[in-house]
Amino acid sequence: MPRIRLDLAYDGNAYKGWAHQPGLRTVEGALREALVTIIRREVPVVVAGRTDAGVHARGQVVHLDLETAEWQRLARDRQLTAAEAMARRLNAVLANEAGAVVVYRAAEVPETFDARFSALSRTYTYRIADQRELWDPLRRHHTAWLRTRLDETLMHTEAITATGLRDFGSFCRPREHSTTIRELLAFDITRGDDGVITAALTADAFCHHMVRALIGACIDVGSGRRAPGWVTTRLADPQWDERVRLAPPQGLVLERVDYPAPDQLASRAAQTRAMRPTQGTT
Repeated sequence: MPRIRLDLAYDGNAYKGWAHQPGLRTVEGALREALVTIIRREVPVVVAGRTDAGVHARGQVVHLDLETAEWQRLARDRQLTAAEAMARRLNAVLANEAGAVVVYRAAEVPETFDARFSALSRTYTYRIADQRELWDPLRRHHTAWLRTRLDETLMHTEAITATGLRDFGSFCRPREHSTTIRELLAFDITRGDDGVITAALTADAFCHHMVRALIGACIDVGSGRRAPGWVTTRLADPQWDERVRLAPPQGLVLERVDYPAPDQLASRAAQTRAMRPTQGTT
């Protein structure tokens, strides 16, 4: 059975998150419906990182398995490879989503590839416009608008304190049997020449609400609501409670997912499964 990798992007404002939910418009639901149209059956998909309602992606990755005949049939009577034909046909169906989902490419990958468990890291960015003159209506769907001026230097200093291998229980909404141990590889916050603040985070994986909770804590420090050192204080007490403040979802984008070389896919997947045996990552 050929294993197929899809690289895609989507506008999270159009959906109630990634995960399929009966009666709700979701990214997974739209993709699975498109697959039914071109493959003529339900095809389960595995995603690198499930995103919340309102969260976007430029570099989402999924994998799926097809029958050999199904894969070969995609290229029948066409001057295209099966991979090229699949991407083209999926986009033709997804055009009904008004451009909210785009499949950049399809590719056959080794059977050891797992979009979720083989990933080495995920990288997110988060945009903040903290002054009214920065509120660009043309970018409102992927930028958080705040009314309070933020100190980006304080925010960056705070962000650095969160990096490393830690228990992020104070920044992860708990899920039964799921670990909150993660390695935050990088967390930087800068103000660009356009005046907009951008946070960039890379981790081996992110648990539920982790990115928005970390950004929310840094916003609290940057606005003066909390004293510097707040993130360190919260990390010392890894419990999700009423002190958690989630940043708005609109500013968050999954930028990319990185994977090891093909000969290391199986070992990476085994290592990740040992650490996170149940729940998905976001």
